[in-house]
Amino acid sequence: MNVSHLLISALLMFLATLAPRFVPFVFIQKKITSPFWKSFLFYLPYAVLSALTFPYVLYSTGSLPAAAIATAAALAMSFFELNMAAVAALSFLVAFGLSFLL
Repeated sequence: MNVSHLLISALLMFLATLAPRFVPFVFIQKKITSPFWKSFLFYLPYAVLSALTFPYVLYSTGSLPAAAIATAAALAMSFFELNMAAVAALSFLVAFGLSFLL
């Protein structure tokens, strides 16, 4: 990964988190009351950030199976509501350990 890819990713993440909050604030004068639009605007930044970072997660190690297993482990740990630091640390250890085996 070179610096230009990193800067483009950072810019897209910035726009993904800013646009859903900034555009309705500026262009919509009345309060949004529709539950659909409220939930859409609330979850849109998370969906876009996930779509932008997920490919980098899978190719973060030299082994695609190790990264996929570590991602599955992170999803399982977050499903059981472990805190974010524990999920990050344990999934790193899983990916690091499996990269030697696979």
